[in-house]
Amino acid sequence: MANRTALDKTQPDWWKQAVFYQIYPKSFQDTDGDGLGDLQGIIKRLDYLQTLGIDGIWLSPVFASPQADNGYDISDYCAIDPMFGTMDDMEHLIRAAKKRGISIIMDLVLNHSSDEHPWFLEARKSRENPYHDFYVWRDGTPDTPPNDMQAVFGGSAWTYVPHLRQYYFHQFLEKQPDLNWENPALRNALYQAIRFWTDKGIEGFRLDVIDQIAKEPDRKITANGSRLHEFLQELHREAFPQAGIVTVGETWSADIDRARLFSAPERKELSMVFQFEHICLDQAGEKWDAIPLDLPRLKDCVRRWQQGLHTEGWNSLFFNNHDLPRIVSRWGDDTTYRVASAKMLATMLHGLQGTPYIYQGEELGMTNIRLPITAYVDPEIHNLYRDRLAKGVPEEEIMQSIWARGRDNARTPMQWNTEPFAGFSTAEPWLPVNPNYQTINAQAALDDPDSVFWYYQKLIALRKRYPVIGRGDFTLLCPQDTRVFAYVRRWNEQKLCVICNFTAETVPFAVPEDFDGAETLLANYKDTGAMLRPYEAKMLLVTAP
Repeated sequence: MANRTALDKTQPDWWKQAVFYQIYPKSFQDTDGDGLGDLQGIIKRLDYLQTLGIDGIWLSPVFASPQADNGYDISDYCAIDPMFGTMDDMEHLIRAAKKRGISIIMDLVLNHSSDEHPWFLEARKSRENPYHDFYVWRDGTPDTPPNDMQAVFGGSAWTYVPHLRQYYFHQFLEKQPDLNWENPALRNALYQAIRFWTDKGIEGFRLDVIDQIAKEPDRKITANGSRLHEFLQELHREAFPQAGIVTVGETWSADIDRARLFSAPERKELSMVFQFEHICLDQAGEKWDAIPLDLPRLKDCVRRWQQGLHTEGWNSLFFNNHDLPRIVSRWGDDTTYRVASAKMLATMLHGLQGTPYIYQGEELGMTNIRLPITAYVDPEIHNLYRDRLAKGVPEEEIMQSIWARGRDNARTPMQWNTEPFAGFSTAEPWLPVNPNYQTINAQAALDDPDSVFWYYQKLIALRKRYPVIGRGDFTLLCPQDTRVFAYVRRWNEQKLCVICNFTAETVPFAVPEDFDGAETLLANYKDTGAMLRPYEAKMLLVTAP
């Protein structure tokens, strides 16, 4: 099977056939020996990504930033942070990727900026400053904030500025003041910044917490404010006039009805959504409080989204990103059946309709890490640790939650080879390398024809080759089975059956009669039979004569 089929990116919806790869630049590849990944490191690894067969890179933030929240606090929308390189490096990356048929999708934060952005430095000078209204302010006294709203990372969502006798609103860190989308001048300034990048050849944007830009703090509304769709339609019209620009909205609040509004083509808002219902099914309340995955609930969730958006919208497909723990440690088996379960999870996801996103290292089956609290960098982890200790939660219980769910699980350096620091850097990295890099690394994967890497390459190629994967309808099989996830996709003369054993047990499963004699497109065991072995997965195809 050829490793790459080039997409026709002159088509406005080319991204419906595409597979994207998310890079967290700080952890991908260091070339200057400072322990931090950089843009030259991404350029160095483009041939690896071309071999994998991906069509685009979602690049986590590389804008100028004080790095209070790993780049999601932007201090200049039109500058590259020196820790990653220069504007020349960025332009080189765009050109070099495009030569390989790979689009660059930047990670853009339009809900808030850094408190070190020149706009905010001006805004806090006086109430009369023209930039003051670029942010969300309310009058108050030092001991009486406007209301009791809490920030996502803990503490009040309001910070007092004494000389203004006002509070500014921040849904995240104090150093991330929310932008005031009610102000047309602010919106126009953001549109200019976006056009700056599309002029340089950027082909899309992942829009961070985009469902929160129309916040109404006086009503305690953060997501889905009353003007949200108006703002998104203006954003599409003013900032993305070129056909083919991809917009991926991070929408934690989206249900199926909202996702249709966001992504229906005729509404001209977003190309697709990132929604998180499936990824929250194994938690009780907060994400830190894990419960076993209820497979029938996962199947029903997938069914509703697959059927609910079919022909009416578009979804992203993912299990991993920079905010989530490694899926093979979460829903698979990261010890005995690491390779088999990594392939099984990939099979289940990549057989669905939507645009798949592979997070760096996922194609290697990289796993979670266990560190002492002092070794973690993520502010969310330290806030949780401090808050739960203060509430009397035993330290061991807190650490178990962090080891299972902490965001730094996804941010450990990419494991390239067996050299010191996994070939990521010649210096000690900003976050420790997972000790298992001696066996789990890209070089070992490339040398092994049965590796997780080559399996992902086949999945990517199948999506290009068989229209049923991108266009077919969805029928769930055995909805109450607690061990097997199976479904059928149909489009014209093609029928695809995907069968996945989510357990370490050997279980029986009867293939649907209309798949007797089907072609096995892909399987993670060399031979297949009536019994499904631990974490076995297979894709079967029938084509009508």
